Amino acid sequence: MRTIGNILWFLLAGWWLALGYVLAGLLAIVLIITIPFGIASFRLAGYVVWPFGRTVVVSREAGVWSLIGNVVWIILFGWELALVHLTAGLLLCVTIIGIPFGVACWKMVPLALVPLGTRVVPISAVDSDRYGVPWRNEPARPI
Repeated sequence: MRTIGNILWFLLAGWWLALGYVLAGLLAIVLIITIPFGIASFRLAGYVVWPFGRTVVVSREAGVWSLIGNVVWIILFGWELALVHLTAGLLLCVTIIGIPFGVACWKMVPLALVPLGTRVVPISAVDSDRYGVPWRNEPARPI
């Protein structure tokens, strides 16, 4: 089912959302000092092309440099990419079939805003998603 979802996602929104991340990554690499942003942008482009079956894990040990980098990212690239995700989600929700894809697109908005200090991993590598919802038949962890 994930494969079908990923193929539909790619056809409806994934390829042009990933194109936005690739363009942001190329611009970041050209600016030289922002090469880490370019690497993060390319990583996110891979996730945006094929998102189902993978999730994002936030690293609590990212540190102050990740925080500063995320602020710079929001100013340079993040708000535009988040706006593209919001618009794409709205357009996807116009049809009944597109509603789940629109919701998935909206779930990527926080990642578009603050990508540093996160990792994209297979769902099988974690016990619950970043919102604390368990994947398996396990009780939710207390916050």
